[in-house]
Amino acid sequence: MRSLEKFRQGRPGFYPDQSIYAEFACAEFGLVFRDLDGGSGLLFSVASHEKSLHFGAGRCAWYPQNNATAATLASDKYFTSKILEAAGVPVIGGEYFFLHDRHRAHRPSGHERDDALAYFRALGASAFVKPLTGSRGDFAQAIHGEAALTRYLDDVARYYDAVLIQPIVDGVEYRIFLLDNDALFCARKQSPFVSGDGVHSLRQLLAAHNDALRGHGLSPVALGDDDSDSDSWLDAVPAKGERRNIPGRMNLSAGGTMVLEPAPSTKVVELARAATRALGLRVAAVDLFAGVGGEASAMTVIEVNSNPSIRLLEQSGRGDLILKIWHHTFSAMGLL
Repeated sequence: MRSLEKFRQGRPGFYPDQSIYAEFACAEFGLVFRDLDGGSGLLFSVASHEKSLHFGAGRCAWYPQNNATAATLASDKYFTSKILEAAGVPVIGGEYFFLHDRHRAHRPSGHERDDALAYFRALGASAFVKPLTGSRGDFAQAIHGEAALTRYLDDVARYYDAVLIQPIVDGVEYRIFLLDNDALFCARKQSPFVSGDGVHSLRQLLAAHNDALRGHGLSPVALGDDDSDSDSWLDAVPAKGERRNIPGRMNLSAGGTMVLEPAPSTKVVELARAATRALGLRVAAVDLFAGVGGEASAMTVIEVNSNPSIRLLEQSGRGDLILKIWHHTFSAMGLL
């Protein structure tokens, strides 16, 4: 197997992972890779002796073996939840709410901003909220209090049309990656963190963390209420090497970490398989909670990603699994 590191060398920082992995796989399988967009990596072709196909990176469907309807439905977190619920798969549930009046004539009542506040109150004024069609953990966070929710909705409305409001669930978060019902790997998710240097305050460390998130097009972590003195804890200076976890989203793109490890049980894998079968996906990453509420056997699906990133495999030195995924793609599309 060739070195994946070699294929990343010399590439600009913005160059898409997906394009690097495609070129890596083409070299391994004797296919021809061509960048078609002047070196951006956003559009490329892969050719065998018999045929040539176009692929996209960035905001594009990365796995053409997934049915377009199934992949589109999976991108809507509420639709996904309803499909899984109908199939008997345990889900967190929740309700969706629109943030703009546009297209109001095309939707039923009960899903406007005023309705969101009423639903939030019914959940005890604490909930986990995220964009209905968001990705990479953007704006996914726990919200406490009506004033905080109002500010949150105002912020999200600049970028998204709707949100999903869900009960807060506690458990150990896992990601199961599946290819045609085969659980290729399991990863346990861990919170993002900042590391102290003995000089900068927690406020300054989080500000630097937020600058990095904004640079990648993601929402920042809330640093506290500017109108309150209750956030004085942010002025503490963590000791050198001291880690402070950032609660909430655990996505790799949002600074979280994932560790490859065996699935905690066969039932967790079966739950992930049931979710992908219900949606009709051939490639998917199922995010789920195990040990919900401290009960070892309690599990629930968080969401299903039909366009999952696989950078974790590169970071973990598992180029062989990257090749297995691309072999599946190329074979499904008739290139191998």
